[in-house]
Amino acid sequence: MSEAVVADTGPLIALARIGRLDLLQRLYGRVAVPPAVESELAIGSDRPGATVLEGALDAGWIRVDGIPDGAALQDLFKLLGQGEAEAIALAEQRQARLLLIDDERGRRIARSRGVPVAGVVGVLLAAKGRQEVEAVAPILRALSDAGYRLAPLLMEKVLAAAGER
Repeated sequence: MSEAVVADTGPLIALARIGRLDLLQRLYGRVAVPPAVESELAIGSDRPGATVLEGALDAGWIRVDGIPDGAALQDLFKLLGQGEAEAIALAEQRQARLLLIDDERGRRIARSRGVPVAGVVGVLLAAKGRQEVEAVAPILRALSDAGYRLAPLLMEKVLAAAGER
């Protein structure tokens, strides 16, 4: 397993929209994305977080990696959207230590293929564990205010895991 961390679109946009994309750099150093994810980031648009994402790409700590075109990728395209499929394929190719993905179906498929996964919630808990953030509750509120959906039961579990309940 390599030290590579690969990301799907969802976690990147969620964290960029609330001004916390920096957590990924502080926790993982560099993050790789496949071409489909880069295009889904809407760089150059006026979408919330697009400028922050563009800055991370320009700085080089988020980088675009190509992926092989093969049968495994074609099989993934039958099950998932292009971004999720390419992210899983890239994580497999790079033998990534972690794939950042929030899509439940994508997470399930990645796990079934032996790819370790985490979502935004996992990033927040890791940041709290490494004392990169003082509390996750305000970040969860910011995510909710930005339209990121978390089930109330999951929020309670996250707050309990973070020692904030």
